[in-house]
Amino acid sequence: MNSETKPRGTTSVVSTRSVCGAPCWVSLTSRDLPATENFYEAVLGWTWRTAKLGDHFRIALADGVPVAGIAGVATLWQMAVAWTPYFAVADADAAASRARERGGTVAVGPLSFPPGRAALLADRHGATFGIWEGELFTDWEAWRRAAPAFVRLHTRDAFDAAIFYGEVLEWASGKPGCCEVRYEANEVVLRSQGDVVARITSGALEAAPDPTIRPHWQVHFSVSDVAACVEAAQHHGGTVLTQGPHEAVLRDPDGAQFTITSDREP
Repeated sequence: MNSETKPRGTTSVVSTRSVCGAPCWVSLTSRDLPATENFYEAVLGWTWRTAKLGDHFRIALADGVPVAGIAGVATLWQMAVAWTPYFAVADADAAASRARERGGTVAVGPLSFPPGRAALLADRHGATFGIWEGELFTDWEAWRRAAPAFVRLHTRDAFDAAIFYGEVLEWASGKPGCCEVRYEANEVVLRSQGDVVARITSGALEAAPDPTIRPHWQVHFSVSDVAACVEAAQHHGGTVLTQGPHEAVLRDPDGAQFTITSDREP
């Protein structure tokens, strides 16, 4: 759980059918919900509200806009701690079937979570992602401006991955609201309503210094001061994996990896 950029003040996008194929939400699994809340409040300035799903779930707010879901169920449900992007689809059951047909895995769902349906999938190289059908948690344009700058898939073969996701999520299908896909500077670039919302990057992941790295989606959050966020992360139990003047890759105290960037347009 998306072609020109619409001016502010135009009609809000409220359905996944209007932004089909674009990232529309991000979620995090956690072992310790209070510690997770404290960390992201310190690093990204988020505030919190209780989600309708129960005491184990929270909605993160940036300047009052819902931007992410946090689920304190990693231990309870024996799930990995990780950030997961959700992509908008017109029909979750059909998208899950297309993923299976193309070598992907359906780990959970599709399940009904009013006002929509969700499923957790993995592509044929093991990268985990979600799909969401139905009403969005908030206006899509407001969500895009408030938190995630974009998401990036690190995988072995960007072209092969683009075929898989393009067919599953109906990218470049010609349907109303579908995403545009182009190959630029050795990356696959996904645009929705004129904005870059995702990138797919090839790489020899098995040769990475960290042997635990495998194909995965990385969520990039836009921040105004990368250095200050890095300092806050270290002070609150996080780990800095890489740091540059405009971007840093961090792990929260639970081990979930994410990127902060000062570049709104990747």
